[in-house]
Amino acid sequence: MPPKAKRPCRKPMCPVKTNSEHGYCEVHASLAIGWNNPERGTAEQRGYGWEWRKLAQAILKRDRYLCQCENCGGKHLPASEVDHVMPKSLGGTNDPGNLRAINHDCHKAKTEREARRARRRS
Repeated sequence: MPPKAKRPCRKPMCPVKTNSEHGYCEVHASLAIGWNNPERGTAEQRGYGWEWRKLAQAILKRDRYLCQCENCGGKHLPASEVDHVMPKSLGGTNDPGNLRAINHDCHKAKTEREARRARRRS
């Protein structure tokens, strides 16, 4: 039986061809695993276990499943996530007054802004 044909690495713009099971070359093999930061810990270890999920459902219900962020411009898009107004990394808590329902796209944009600020500080 002939050997399996090599295919391009799944990482965009990578010119290497591979025949690995996950589809990534040796350089990009860590991408097959997903999030690859063992220091980060699991969601439960970071404080997002069943108690958080229960609290998040209560916040979504309180906010009527509508986005409460200031970037929506009053459109009140459907919300599916819960956000810390003051991030936990800056001393925020899981107090319901510090939590709000937020749309996925708004949450992603807010998290990116916070990450940029944190990188500038360090």
